[in-house]
Amino acid sequence: MGKQPPTLPASHPHEKLLAWQRSMELVAQCYGLARSLPDDQRYGLVSQIQRASVSVPANIAEGAARNGWAETRHFYVIATSSLMELDTLVMLAHQLGFASQQSTAEVRSRITVVSKLLNGMIRYQTHRGRKTAAKKVDG
Repeated sequence: MGKQPPTLPASHPHEKLLAWQRSMELVAQCYGLARSLPDDQRYGLVSQIQRASVSVPANIAEGAARNGWAETRHFYVIATSSLMELDTLVMLAHQLGFASQQSTAEVRSRITVVSKLLNGMIRYQTHRGRKTAAKKVDG
């Protein structure tokens, strides 16, 4: 991968989330993969890979900005769905002969990392919701 842009200091809460940080790296990696695809895929796989990859950190950021656990969890689930869509698109790029085994494996490895981080965040929000519901019942 090419030269990384300089890192800016975190100024918003979502920027401190490891899942957001790793998903931002994933976007850069996916844009690199997309640039290597054939020109005739510009409006096909290229735009879909770019859109799905950008959706992951965007939804993590939106979820982190929400007040309630349910809304936060909802956006983390959407980010996970976009991540699985991205995984499918990357696999298709490889199966159609547009992406190398190595570039596909590198992107899919990063997808796995982000997926594990997101799943932990979703579990945490689910647990928060159960605790909140239990307090209301006991309350």
